[in-house]
Amino acid sequence: VQLQAFGGGLVQAGGSLRLSCAASGSFFSISVMDWYRQASGKQRELVARITSGSTTIYAASVKGRFTISRDNVKKMVYLDMNNLKPEDTAVYYCYQDTAGRSYWGQGTEVTVSS
Repeated sequence: VQLQAFGGGLVQAGGSLRLSCAASGSFFSISVMDWYRQASGKQRELVARITSGSTTIYAASVKGRFTISRDNVKKMVYLDMNNLKPEDTAVYYCYQDTAGRSYWGQGTEVTVSS
């Protein structure tokens, strides 16, 4: 399994970005897909999760602003980020859990200027 995340960039506070993660390999449709982020000097934290049945959970800090979604045909997972804040600045990582096996993608950097 390989995960390729992209879509990061520099945006002003209040702006929006869409992160995408392309997955390879089998069993994507039965996998739990997460977005994590790691800000400089901080621990990596879970931002959003979508299960195989499309149940979603969000970190309290992003709830109502971020939306995670998936396309099982294209093997893609997305993170739509709205009303971005400077504290959302971080490297964002895509993560896949398939029956207990975990896979990380490389990060994509998001910078929100005030």
